[in-house]
Amino acid sequence: MSGRLVVCPTPIGNLEDVTLRVLSALREADVVACEDTRRTRTLLDRYGVSARLVPYHEHNESRRAGELVERMQSGDVVALVSDAGMPLVSDPGYVLVRACVAAGLAVEVLPGPSAALAALVASALPADSWRFAGFLPRPRGQLRRTLSEPGGTLVAFESPRRVPATLEVLAELDPGRAVAVCRELTKVHEEVVRGTARELAERFRAAPPRGEVVLVIGSAPIPGGEEGAEVPGLEALARLVEAGARPRAAAGVVAELTGGSANALYRALTERKHPGANESAPGSDD
Repeated sequence: MSGRLVVCPTPIGNLEDVTLRVLSALREADVVACEDTRRTRTLLDRYGVSARLVPYHEHNESRRAGELVERMQSGDVVALVSDAGMPLVSDPGYVLVRACVAAGLAVEVLPGPSAALAALVASALPADSWRFAGFLPRPRGQLRRTLSEPGGTLVAFESPRRVPATLEVLAELDPGRAVAVCRELTKVHEEVVRGTARELAERFRAAPPRGEVVLVIGSAPIPGGEEGAEVPGLEALARLVEAGARPRAAAGVVAELTGGSANALYRALTERKHPGANESAPGSDD
């Protein structure tokens, strides 16, 4: 086959989570571009995969992307992996994918493990409308804005040492907001702790969690009240849906016309039809 890029997600912890398609792609690739050759070699050795590895990380993305594109233009197949999970999702790879698209090269994306999705499902918070924020911003003002933005359940990565401070900020904004602290997903010490912002801020104040952490936070209150009566375009959206339009598609159209948020509109419509659907019972679960 002609040269192409194959994006390969790798296990986020448990090496048995790698897919058969990913292993096949790694075996067949002419070169595997990876963040850390040592981490990737551990995975490949586990499954007896011999492959040529080249470093591809945030410090050499631009230069390496050009080299890899040249190889693919010559007919090589390049497999792209990150240390864990899906490349490009808070990991290197964007520059290479964009370069491939610009050069007219095929980009094949394989499905696989995702810490964001695993945490979202494990949180027991609504998954019908959610957004991924990557790593949360450090400046307090930016953090407050991110945590206050409506738009469904928020999924974000956070440094374990910063978790207590982030939860304190969230508790100041909305002490009753539902939160799940998901750590070491798929690993031996996996733990999901659920509760309100106030409860988890108190719990982790003196003892920050250890390991890799994903925070899942319930939707921020929509301006205008629980039912979102003042969300611009909500009434128009409701009429469109009553007339037979699909809610998500209609929310996108109304948002374009009003300059508002499609997610906020959809969420407000859901709250109107099913009051309390986004509430989560307090308490923690080890």
